[in-house]
Amino acid sequence: MCSSRKILWSLLLLSLLEVGLGVASIVLGAVGINWVRGEHQPQQGDASPVWSGLCFLLCGMCGVLCARKRTGLIMILFSACCICGLIAGILNFQFVRALNKRPNSMQSIHLAAMTLACLGISSCTLSTWLTCRLASSEQQRMFMEREHSLHHSHEMTEKVGKEWKI
Repeated sequence: MCSSRKILWSLLLLSLLEVGLGVASIVLGAVGINWVRGEHQPQQGDASPVWSGLCFLLCGMCGVLCARKRTGLIMILFSACCICGLIAGILNFQFVRALNKRPNSMQSIHLAAMTLACLGISSCTLSTWLTCRLASSEQQRMFMEREHSLHHSHEMTEKVGKEWKI
């Protein structure tokens, strides 16, 4: 079983990767939108890399927060952000794939956007799994602390009881 420390470091590194993917996707989407405006009217999927990039960026920032503060609420928030990032990445891939079927000069940008979407989808999936592992690890840690505390208070009760008998 993986230790909580390894899970935290993996989650932090994966979250930083998501932040990078988000920024790269936003930049690529902005370049694509500017390029499209020069050629023709923007279409439905032209801005999808920007929106999925924002979701990846938000997911990565929540992941960094989750790695620092391991409360249940933040873990739930991070899992929800990962699911939103996963959905946004899938939609981005579908929109860009539909745009890529049309003949134009932006195939390299579309291929890069689909690659970033696939990497974002993968990182969101892994982050969700790691968050579940972290939550399980934290639950076990809290259970062990509670058991130790209950055992200690039981020993103290016995010790105080023996002192009163003397």
